[in-house]
Amino acid sequence: MRVLVIGGSGLIGSRVVSRLRQGGHDVIAGSPSTGINTVTGDGLPEAMEGTDAVVDVANSPSFDSAAAWDFFFNAGNNIFAAEKAAGVKHHVALSVVGTEQLQDSGYFRAKALQEQLIEEGGIPYTILRATQFYEFLNGVAGFSTGEDQVVRLPPALMQPVAADDVGETLAQLALRAPVNGRAELAGPQAYRLSDVVGRVLAVNHDERLVIADPKAKYFGVTISERTLVPVGDDPFIGAVSLDDWLARSQPRAA
Repeated sequence: MRVLVIGGSGLIGSRVVSRLRQGGHDVIAGSPSTGINTVTGDGLPEAMEGTDAVVDVANSPSFDSAAAWDFFFNAGNNIFAAEKAAGVKHHVALSVVGTEQLQDSGYFRAKALQEQLIEEGGIPYTILRATQFYEFLNGVAGFSTGEDQVVRLPPALMQPVAADDVGETLAQLALRAPVNGRAELAGPQAYRLSDVVGRVLAVNHDERLVIADPKAKYFGVTISERTLVPVGDDPFIGAVSLDDWLARSQPRAA
């Protein structure tokens, strides 16, 4: 099977590429560095030739509202035009659990646009909505740190997942029939935001205080208790626990 992975050199894309190649599939890792630019369309027609499935994990380089909107609008339209011309049979895309509840954020409005373009793109598709990655929990702390160096987070649940599990699930979906709808992926266990971020900081010997604050926002958005956990009854559940991921992330002694 021939698969084009857009964003194939990034955190998730590199894992999708590796998993599919291990399975013996012909995989193209698409990125500007390999001459494939979805925003301009450069290289897309050539990369799509003979391709059975496309996995799109590319993300906007900026969280600015206008920049993210332009990225997903231009990339989406260029991708679908090239897919139609090449006869691609399956479009798989990575999105975010809770997107429709995060629309006060311009970035998440752009993610909703991406999903809409996929639904209207005319190519059979599967959208995988994943929860926050373990790998980005430090970033959550950074965004939520005040001038007093206290990390304030809303008292909400989060069910984070390992990037390895996201890559594995996307690779599996690319080999299956399109569902023409959404699936969800989460980690094995839900935690309070302050608890899981506090654990990650502690492992990194980061002494910032992490507290649950009902007035705090998540990336500038007011969220409910269950915005960041799956809403469906049968989500995919990743295999890597937080404990296992933290153990793997520990620097090895010399």
